[in-house]
Amino acid sequence: MRFLRIPLGALAAAALLFTLAAPAQAKGGTAAAGVAVAAQYDTTHVYIAPADYDTFVNSIIATFGGKPSPRITANVLPVPSSTQAQYVWTPVGNLSTFAFETPIPYPFGYERNGYLVTDMDQAIKAARAAGAEVIVEPFKDPIGLDAVIQFPGGVKLQLYWHFTAPSYGPLETVPDNRVYVSRDRADAFVHSFLRFSHGRIVSDDRKANAGEIGRSGETYRRIRIESTFGKMQVMVTDGHLPYPFAHELTGYEVKNLGETLDKAKAAGATVLFAPFDVGDRDTAIVQFPGGYIAELHDLKK
Repeated sequence: MRFLRIPLGALAAAALLFTLAAPAQAKGGTAAAGVAVAAQYDTTHVYIAPADYDTFVNSIIATFGGKPSPRITANVLPVPSSTQAQYVWTPVGNLSTFAFETPIPYPFGYERNGYLVTDMDQAIKAARAAGAEVIVEPFKDPIGLDAVIQFPGGVKLQLYWHFTAPSYGPLETVPDNRVYVSRDRADAFVHSFLRFSHGRIVSDDRKANAGEIGRSGETYRRIRIESTFGKMQVMVTDGHLPYPFAHELTGYEVKNLGETLDKAKAAGATVLFAPFDVGDRDTAIVQFPGGYIAELHDLKK
């Protein structure tokens, strides 16, 4: 079973945890960034079975460092439901983790991550102007507003806004939001996301080494984007992807890949894809206890 996607409304619980437990730091973001705030407010949404919760969180902390927030149980959706919720802060990226005790109503659970925005009305307007669709209209949670948008190519993510703005310190390294799209929709997705995020293309390699997605000896198109929301790596493929590629939502930059993999394995994680030399980095795919799959990489100096 894949435990990768987390219900939209559940971020309300995590947001409450952020407000109660996060250390106060200077707020990020500028007017030039549109509705974005800063990369530390981009959280990967992770769904874990209740029986695996402790083991998963402990494994993440043992691998990357950081700390978890207190765990709560609450109804955080606009319809009846119950989930355990816990935020996990790490130096290489933050996670919103949830273990639902009730069935999850559709379409909650299909967004890959959450972006904090400065103004929900403006964010919705900007998303629509950029060609995205609003698949879950904004609704109130106890501390703010949530919505889910979908870009061309089917890429779904959450927008959230708090009545009282959260304030977290910057990350040591900014993770990649790893997006797989088809050749048919790649340009439309990139155009739409850039317009919404006010981001820029860092590189667009049409002959990247496909060994990094399990297809050695081939090439593919890889686009890297940066914005105030954070980093994104777009993999443009024909969909012929060996396991576990496209199951990972996030790529974490670490200082030393070998040492981090040793920590992960000691903490119960499994290496699904052994380190591969991409040129500017070495990359690997890991599965943590509970099923969460992530890419890890270190950059070459």
